[in-house]
Amino acid sequence: MIPDNSNSKPDPASDDDRIAGALVGLLIGDALGVPYEFHPPELIPPVDQIEYAPPPGFERSHKGVPPGTWSDDGAQALCLLASLLDCGHLDLDDFAERLVRWYDDGYLAVDGIVFDIGIATGHAVRALRAGTTPEQAGPDDVYSNGNGSLMRVLPLVLWHRGDDAELVRDARRQSLVTHGHLRAQLCCALYCLWARRVFMGADDAWEEAVRALRRIVVDEPAAVEELEWSIRPDEPAIGEGSGYVVDALRSARWAAQAPDFTGVVRRAIRLGNDTDTTACVAGGIGGLRFGLSSIPQRWLDGLRGHDLYAPLLTGLLAHRRAATAA
Repeated sequence: MIPDNSNSKPDPASDDDRIAGALVGLLIGDALGVPYEFHPPELIPPVDQIEYAPPPGFERSHKGVPPGTWSDDGAQALCLLASLLDCGHLDLDDFAERLVRWYDDGYLAVDGIVFDIGIATGHAVRALRAGTTPEQAGPDDVYSNGNGSLMRVLPLVLWHRGDDAELVRDARRQSLVTHGHLRAQLCCALYCLWARRVFMGADDAWEEAVRALRRIVVDEPAAVEELEWSIRPDEPAIGEGSGYVVDALRSARWAAQAPDFTGVVRRAIRLGNDTDTTACVAGGIGGLRFGLSSIPQRWLDGLRGHDLYAPLLTGLLAHRRAATAA
């Protein structure tokens, strides 16, 4: 559902409908994926049986979590959006404080319950508590390239009004708070450029995003090496479903080839393993492409935490209208 205090539901295919679809789509993808997490693909139910509540006999993960509840993915995305709306720019100190509030107090987590925290994120939050600056908090070794900063970054695209270089800069900076390695930073940047071009209706949004990122990092040899030899964006889209940031980005690209929102998130979950994050990352793209109006009503109604995300969505839509009118 659209926020209670909005005047009306956005018209299908309107910019508002697609912005709302992106934010709600990432939350729904996350929540749909929660009960299937950690299961290999061969144990995931058939695609038409993937719902908030799995079919009888399926051994769901996070058994104490009610169906329709987003995990750390959605909560961190909302932390980022709340910070952007309140500060008017990417303020890493403010964003880091909100992540600590989420970790300690359940800020923007449904029912205030925090679960499914990644290893790198936990390490970073403890470092923040100990006084480490946000720019230095995220582990930056090559083995800390999980998808924790990728899963939350989409609100930056929805809010951002700067050019591609500014968007890339901010995408990389927000990653530093929990995932400092250059590879994770660049995956966030490429995802943001891809999402921006999906919203713009580009004929080949992925290829255009890759070309843009290459232009932006051309004078950074280390970034060029990471992009071409580790991320390898020219390779065909494949689905892996793992928690590795490159796999998560590739899997989202593969899942996003489905012809509708329902197919995108179900395809992502069928990959197994890190189902909530894969569906979150892919679901944001699916919502941005097809709009809120494309999401099944049962999934909109079954998504918990409406009181948490609705005011932020209203603020985001107001921000974009004001920026467009200026």
